[in-house]
Amino acid sequence: MRAALERELRDGLPGLGLGLADTQVAQLLDYLDLIRKWNKVYNLTAVREPREMLTHHLLDSLAVVQPLRRQTHGRSIRLLDVGSGAGLPGVVIAVCCPEIQVDCVDTVAKKAAFVQQVAVTAKLPNLQGLHDRVENLTGPYEVIASRAFASLSDFVAWSAGALAEQGIWMAMKGRQPTAEIAALPPQFRVFHVEQLQVPALDAERCIVWIERAAG
Repeated sequence: MRAALERELRDGLPGLGLGLADTQVAQLLDYLDLIRKWNKVYNLTAVREPREMLTHHLLDSLAVVQPLRRQTHGRSIRLLDVGSGAGLPGVVIAVCCPEIQVDCVDTVAKKAAFVQQVAVTAKLPNLQGLHDRVENLTGPYEVIASRAFASLSDFVAWSAGALAEQGIWMAMKGRQPTAEIAALPPQFRVFHVEQLQVPALDAERCIVWIERAAG
């Protein structure tokens, strides 16, 4: 099973513009194994079939790596993954981007503990799991990310106190959330909606990039 998953993972990388080292591929597959093991005791994710986990979790999260790099220009930054759950996309970003310090925050203690376990097992010094509410964090983080976490308005309002002065939000969504964008308070501005193509996943995906409005 692992060999088949590795083939499919490697097959998907060129379409995402990614070239990963063998160690990074192994870290991602080990991460999937850990999710499967913990899922037997804790409900980390509703997706449990290994191949579906590969497409809906790994490849889906890998699709944001290159867009994120374009926004950060490869700089060493701090990124906060809000409502991270099993560490998606935070763990995947930490594996692919060692220059980024990734904090995954979740209000559920077992999920934060799982991310901590991943950091130890996969030897990721740039990854940390935090058991807290995002409203309590002060950062500053240059990028604050979420994946199917909440409405855009709630996401930016709850996490605004943790965003660096020139920071940006990266909201992973399915189809373009036109109504949510229209409902954003005027102090926040969507500066780009980026469509994503996820290999082997027949579903719409996009990133909504948000910043504080000028003035």
